[in-house]
Amino acid sequence: MTVSRRGFLKGLAAGGAVLAGAGTADAEADFHGNPDRFGMLTDVSKCIGCRSCEKGCNAQHELPKPDEPFEDLSVFDEKRRPTAKAYTVVNRYDVKGAVEPAFRKQQCNHCNEPACASACFVRALYKTDEGPVLWDKDLCVGCRYCLVACPFYVPAYEYDDPITPRVMKCTMCHAKFTQGKGAPACAESCPTEAITFGKLSDLLALARDRIRKNPDRYVDHIYGQHEIGGTGWLYISHVPFEEVGLPMDLGSKAYPEYTKSALGWIPNIVVLWPVLLGGVYALARRRDKLDAKSKREAVSSAVDNAIAETQEAADKAKATALKKAGKKADREKAAAVKKAVAEALEAERSKGEDASEEGDSK
Repeated sequence: MTVSRRGFLKGLAAGGAVLAGAGTADAEADFHGNPDRFGMLTDVSKCIGCRSCEKGCNAQHELPKPDEPFEDLSVFDEKRRPTAKAYTVVNRYDVKGAVEPAFRKQQCNHCNEPACASACFVRALYKTDEGPVLWDKDLCVGCRYCLVACPFYVPAYEYDDPITPRVMKCTMCHAKFTQGKGAPACAESCPTEAITFGKLSDLLALARDRIRKNPDRYVDHIYGQHEIGGTGWLYISHVPFEEVGLPMDLGSKAYPEYTKSALGWIPNIVVLWPVLLGGVYALARRRDKLDAKSKREAVSSAVDNAIAETQEAADKAKATALKKAGKKADREKAAAVKKAVAEALEAERSKGEDASEEGDSK
């Protein structure tokens, strides 16, 4: 029998009632929020799968360029999810009985009462008054509870630095719109206006109006209005929501209601284990560095030995060559002396013979 993550979280809540006195982690938070908070509305019927939202998000957050260019639609051959390098992704869905496929943008849904924030015992994830759910790098201990708690499987970790990994997810361009620099990048980039940014109350009114005016076009439901206590990212669709990958088994109860009682009994060791793991990692890194240093020293020693041996061989070769050259020079010198002596003797003999001939003639 398999247990889903959502079932596991609910099971934790049940266990928490029995073991409530076992720990002291203060994970419960207040998520009343601002009634004028902002949100987003995606109209699935208007999405054409152009990936312009992905491109705009990538540029806004200065994320790494994708492996495949944004114009490459072959990425739709596989279902994708947000990653540390892509805060939002668009997937294609072949809807049964439909002539054309449907496309849906996926990103953080910025829940009204975020399960990720409730699961974070150091409050590194938090719901802002403006609506987006953000992450504080200075508080995060890297426990990864947010990854487990999110019912939409959104938060991702970037491990460029294993000691201080970062939670990477959509921020709804919080800094951008709060500084008066315009709407979130995905909404500004969408050529079909499939994505609308505004106050959540206005978005709900807009969604209801579209459904009322086009009952034959839209499913009579606003996804995210009630799911898990409501989300800051709403969807309306011309096809059933489950056909475009949205889970329909979440219920309307906010997930922190399931998790907060369980988190109340988590032992204090939970707070310490990231530090312990960090220490283990640091020791492993030190060992790796020592191993690397030993390898470098071994290589350096081998190179030095090779150089010394080569030099010694060269010196021997040189001495041998010089010795041979010396012997050759001696031989050549001896031959030259011998030749000179022979020539001198020959000259004396010739001189003697000439004198004898001269005497005879007289």
